[in-house]
Amino acid sequence: MATLKEVGERQLIENMLSIIRPRSKDTILGPGDDAAVIDGCTDGKVVVTTDTVTFQRHKPTGMTWEQFGWTAAAVNFSDLAAMGARPIGFLAAMTMPDELDESSLYDIASGIDQCCEFVQTDVIGGDTKPGAGSISGTALGALEGRPPLTRGGARPGDIIAITGSVGNAAAGFFAQQYGFDDEDSVFSLMVPVPRVEEGLKLSRSGIVTACMDLSDGLANAACTICKQSHVGMEIQWEFVPVGEGVAEIARRTDQDEKDLALRWGGDYELMFTFDKSRIQKLYDAGLQFSIIGQVTNDRAPFLLEGDDRRTEMQNGLY
Repeated sequence: MATLKEVGERQLIENMLSIIRPRSKDTILGPGDDAAVIDGCTDGKVVVTTDTVTFQRHKPTGMTWEQFGWTAAAVNFSDLAAMGARPIGFLAAMTMPDELDESSLYDIASGIDQCCEFVQTDVIGGDTKPGAGSISGTALGALEGRPPLTRGGARPGDIIAITGSVGNAAAGFFAQQYGFDDEDSVFSLMVPVPRVEEGLKLSRSGIVTACMDLSDGLANAACTICKQSHVGMEIQWEFVPVGEGVAEIARRTDQDEKDLALRWGGDYELMFTFDKSRIQKLYDAGLQFSIIGQVTNDRAPFLLEGDDRRTEMQNGLY
């Protein structure tokens, strides 16, 4: 039997999904999307998501305890944003080392609360136990009568777009590692911003056919949407909005700029597809976005460069 490391996180999730029973009548949308949707009875549909951050993997050099707490909440609210849900509460289950300073725990709690305030919701509960150092957050959201945005509705002919820019968190990581001065990129790494307001605008527009956050990278999101929507994509590299400073950090640290922008992740922007004939709805909503390609009849995403280079993206790589 293979070890967890040998199998890998994404394959493990697929394997576990084959074991879990089919969802009941109360579960409208189950595992496989950014969040689940359950029937809230008389109060309408509730969106629920959970995610874990650990000291070992999610606290890079230089990150404060407040920023770590913020991140623990932000990764969950980003999933709600991708579903087009308004946050209505957050719970945090924390395992903390006995030797951690008391003040550090309070800073973590403050960071969580600051992120909740940013998305206009509250901490509504949680738990604390001795452990190696992790926070498992659970975020709740409301759809307010709208259908959820999912990964499985993209159609050939749809336009592909993203909010914001990509590569910023990766540039921040390598700037920290090599001691380079790039405050904006480092801030992007330390304080990821969940695009809740953008997600609400996308949902309210009524024209979005698929949506996913970019926490695991643009290439991964493209592969996932293609798989769940049974479509392909053509993404123009020259149209991808690469963050300011990414190219310079890539050059100075001997990294591939495309790798930082497409594969590295950590930017928490949103990728979405929509009916091109109704694009005015997005402009009317005041949404800032960049068009990067088009949905096709293929079964995988392709990166287009120059006049004739067309490379398939596989397993989150290009």
